[in-house]
Amino acid sequence: MQLPSLTQGVLHRRYKRFLADITLDDGREIVAHCPNTGRMTSCWQPGAPVQVSHSDNPKRKLAWTLERVDMGGGWIGVHTGRVNEVIAEAIAAGGIESLKGYQTLKREVVFNTDDHRARLDIQLSDGKSADAWVEVKNATLLLGDQVQFPDAVTERGLKHLNVLAELVANGNRGVLVFAINRSEGTSFSVADSVDPAYGQRLREVIELGVEVVAPRLIHHPQSITVEGTLPVTLPSALE
Repeated sequence: MQLPSLTQGVLHRRYKRFLADITLDDGREIVAHCPNTGRMTSCWQPGAPVQVSHSDNPKRKLAWTLERVDMGGGWIGVHTGRVNEVIAEAIAAGGIESLKGYQTLKREVVFNTDDHRARLDIQLSDGKSADAWVEVKNATLLLGDQVQFPDAVTERGLKHLNVLAELVANGNRGVLVFAINRSEGTSFSVADSVDPAYGQRLREVIELGVEVVAPRLIHHPQSITVEGTLPVTLPSALE
């Protein structure tokens, strides 16, 4: 995925969840929109190098958007809105092995049942196997040598697990893509210490047939691609 033009800077603080004070390399001090609803644990600190994009849209309250942060190990993608497009492009190009072979890819597809209405990130159809419903999560929390998800309690994420399990029960494939959006880490796991309920339910839906894949996102000077996957490690019992 191609990124908009990026400007270098230094991060001073993140506050009110969606705001970040940044000094650009040319000396300008800006307030940037931070498009990340999580805690961003291990993804920011005062003095960290950042890259931001600029919008000329006059309707926006903040012209600048925080895109990437470098905590010393390479760029971390903190703009959650970019991840779905990266993953969709990778699937369409055959870059995620377990999701190859589908002719049709749709984005932001609504799934209806008698009890609820849910929107999932990607639907794959017209393939040799059952239709695949895909939910994408931006995984950036680094704990030791593992990248984990979530970095905050996620009721919305829990609902997605239940929807995927229901889709599997109805004969579809349900797939969770945990997009590893930083260069560090040698495996992926669920963050039980952050949200034990999510961790427990993830294990349960995997037993029911929901699939999990953890592709690595690679940050280039002006783009993001998918290259390979990390092994998924889920201890069978919570400590």
